[in-house]
Amino acid sequence: RVSEEFGCTLGHEVGYTIRFEDCTCAETKIKYMTDGMLLRECLLDPDLSTYSVIMLDEAHERTIHTDVLFGLMKKVIQKRKDIKLIVTSATLDAVKFSTYFYEAPIFTIPGRSFPVEVMYALEPNTDYLDEALITVMQIHVSEPPGDILVFLTGQEEIDTSCEILYSRIKSLGANVPELVILPVYSALPSEMQTRIFEPAPPGSRKVVIATNIAETSLTIDGIYYVVDPGFVKQKVYNSKSGIDQLLVTPISQAQAKQRA
Repeated sequence: RVSEEFGCTLGHEVGYTIRFEDCTCAETKIKYMTDGMLLRECLLDPDLSTYSVIMLDEAHERTIHTDVLFGLMKKVIQKRKDIKLIVTSATLDAVKFSTYFYEAPIFTIPGRSFPVEVMYALEPNTDYLDEALITVMQIHVSEPPGDILVFLTGQEEIDTSCEILYSRIKSLGANVPELVILPVYSALPSEMQTRIFEPAPPGSRKVVIATNIAETSLTIDGIYYVVDPGFVKQKVYNSKSGIDQLLVTPISQAQAKQRA
């Protein structure tokens, strides 16, 4: 998107670096990368001498990579007075980070805010997946128009949920409006991912079932209801085995606010 707005070819003035793929060149001025790739660059070049501005987005997520980067960047800005560090987030406790980075100034950029009503389940449910799908059906059948966004932990859950929803809607026949079911996860082909930005046909409603990729990376128009079971699948270091493993864990309060 940025390369399109600049009117340049992706990989030239604007590029990106992810694991196993480097879409940059010597003329690249703006480079997007994951926190893991920036950590790798810090190992090779601790002073990050090729950069004049570093922007760490979504700081509220507080992953191991981002927390380590905060410590490394604190050392970098001590050594290099010419480098600029920007830490951004929609739900960040800015004062704490300002104090950590030597009383750095805080800038607030106002955005569009809409009233959000948060409703909680009356009691915990062991099968959060089924409870989320029941909630989607209740919204579709009895609530006013508006698209639905559901947060789940991974591809397997999402594919299973799409199949269950499809069969439940089909069993109701023509008694209820059409429900357009759209999955979103990183392994999904890009042409299928872009379908979530298309408006639902007149008289119907769409439900987007996504991983945490929809927390910050996507802005979907028309979303009126958000169903959040409160879990995410993330990589966790197992000290006993000495390896990383993917575990389903509760989300943080900051992530819950971001999803809402």
